[in-house]
Amino acid sequence: MKQVLEGVKILDLSRVLAGPYAAQNLADLGADVLKIEAPWGDDTRGWGPPFTTGFDGGDVAAYFLSCNRGKTIIRMNLKEDGKKLRDLVAQADIVVENFRPGTFDRLVGELPDDTILCSISGYGATGPRSSEPGYDLSLQARSGIMSITGEEGRPPVKVGVAWIDVITGLHATSAILAALLHREKTGESQRIDISLWDCAISALVNQAQNKLASGKDPLPMGSAHPNLVPYRAFEASDGWFVLAVGSDSQWQRMVEILEIGCPESWSTNSGRVKERIGVERTLSKIFKNNTRSHWEDVLEGIPCAPVNTIGQAICDIQSVARGAVWSVKGVQTLANPLRGMSLTPAKPGQPSETSFNLNV
Repeated sequence: MKQVLEGVKILDLSRVLAGPYAAQNLADLGADVLKIEAPWGDDTRGWGPPFTTGFDGGDVAAYFLSCNRGKTIIRMNLKEDGKKLRDLVAQADIVVENFRPGTFDRLVGELPDDTILCSISGYGATGPRSSEPGYDLSLQARSGIMSITGEEGRPPVKVGVAWIDVITGLHATSAILAALLHREKTGESQRIDISLWDCAISALVNQAQNKLASGKDPLPMGSAHPNLVPYRAFEASDGWFVLAVGSDSQWQRMVEILEIGCPESWSTNSGRVKERIGVERTLSKIFKNNTRSHWEDVLEGIPCAPVNTIGQAICDIQSVARGAVWSVKGVQTLANPLRGMSLTPAKPGQPSETSFNLNV
């Protein structure tokens, strides 16, 4: 069975994470991705340690490997090789770039009528911040996510991965697929203007909606949830685990299992939210008396899980069973979750020849 994007040619001019991640997603679905790097290479090639053996056999930072699987890679000076760049753009179905707004147009000029352009930037092509650079950390700060991450009264904390880059890459993937479908239906190509800022603000979801509804800014709550109780990390005798009670029926079942005597007001989530401190103190005293695995077994059917390390998560029996790690040219890399599609699953691209004519 052919992959769904087989025959689609993508020119990846992007750097770092959001754009390369989007292009990698499309490569996993069968697209032919040609990545052009500056003569000195993508910035993330040097973002280490750790360094390891790359897809081409050379040493490279592990960061680079996380978002550049399945691509043919060449290096060019885009300012000096303008004609070659324009010829490659003309061959592409899709171009992905993350220069500052306006730079691509200055380099390439008029875009071919049938080429889809996905432009990723910090703040978008319009607005008073459009010319400002945007790295994930600066966007985490300005977007407000750092104001609700970490513990109250402690210094601000960022999300442990480049969260905004990743969700922007996912939105870019969706937008490109939608644009491809639109072109197939109508023959019309289009430009996609997607920004880390827009994606970050939209991903604030319930926290931003809480602000819009109440007028109050959310505060950092550690691992706790502003709208659900109990929904946070608790300490067991051998480490931390999380308990995520999402309904009153789950709460009632847990109360019966643990044989807790509690006031009637705790029978509803709204009551538990109002009396958060009492609920959490009661459970904390209980959970310290046994191990994480004990509570996971006892509370079967109620969402709870140990706080794992990254290594423990990758080696978890579920990760092994579901094939969460791929081997690509001898390099271990995280698998694309779309491998679960029944007819056209994602699989690692291993380009040997590109359909782009590089001798232009």
